[in-house]
Amino acid sequence: MQLVVDPRGVVRAVYSETIDLASLGRPAILRASRVEPDAEGRWTADLAPVGGPALGPFARRGEALEAEAAWLEVHRLAPCP
Repeated sequence: MQLVVDPRGVVRAVYSETIDLASLGRPAILRASRVEPDAEGRWTADLAPVGGPALGPFARRGEALEAEAAWLEVHRLAPCP
């Protein structure tokens, strides 16, 4: 789990249960995407809630979740300017 701490002490991360985020302060959890199946049972990660693309389709849900997390880490966890 990647944690990014800005100069104000605000911590950002892609949600995971690896650590208890409440131990870092009161969490504010926002939806960044939706991972859902299509009519053929393939999976897509829709990152529209954060202005991102739709990724996929993928044969397995786990693949869509991995692609979603990778995109978010690169595009949403970059250090704040």
